[in-house]
Amino acid sequence: MNRSNWQKLGLIVLVLVGAAFGLFEKNGGGGTQPSSSGPGPIQVTVDDKPARTKTTPVSARNDGPEFDFYVLALSWSPSYCATENSPDREQCGRERHGFIVHGLWPQYESGFPEFCESRFSDRVSQQAADSISDLMPGTGLVRYQWRKHGLCTGLDQRDYFATMRKAFGRIAIPDSFENPTRSQTLQPQSIETEFLKANPGMRANGIAVTCSNGHLADVRICLTKDLKFRSCPEVDRDACRSSRTQVPGI
Repeated sequence: MNRSNWQKLGLIVLVLVGAAFGLFEKNGGGGTQPSSSGPGPIQVTVDDKPARTKTTPVSARNDGPEFDFYVLALSWSPSYCATENSPDREQCGRERHGFIVHGLWPQYESGFPEFCESRFSDRVSQQAADSISDLMPGTGLVRYQWRKHGLCTGLDQRDYFATMRKAFGRIAIPDSFENPTRSQTLQPQSIETEFLKANPGMRANGIAVTCSNGHLADVRICLTKDLKFRSCPEVDRDACRSSRTQVPGI
């Protein structure tokens, strides 16, 4: 076959391949196409790990906060500072803390919403973080709690942190936890009893003392939306099951 015939044959092959590729694209090409039914869950990929799906609870969308009550979680800061591998410098620096606010969490009777869609920004300014630092020392903690829990309340940042402050003011910290300088080993039940004595009206099934790594972690107190004590059996069931827990001094 002469050179001219080879060129003609090559041209014919290119035309056929191009036509076949165009037909493949028209029919979808076997790839994943965007859904026409609206936006789905946000896919988040971290490095080479499988994608995770982040969803918003139906009852916590922008049509209104439909949670049932609050959980005010008070963290024993000396336990966190003693057991965390890389503790927050703001929380565990020169100034020592006892009970701090771990978070104010909207709660369902069963389960809870988190990382909700909201008309409010998920960002927290340094000024807003500083305004609550006496209760929640640590800018990282403030920002995380707002993103995970605050956005699910339907409140803006100002009202959310104001409600957090009111909730904390509703609780009397037992005298034995005001400024203990020595470490103790206590029964979780005895810690709960001290809170019940210091807070008339608080219910035994409306508080849970939790532990982590053998140390006192949180005291979780259930409050109505208008910040009155109430029962919460599901939260109560998450209480520490150990007979003893370490309580580091401040």
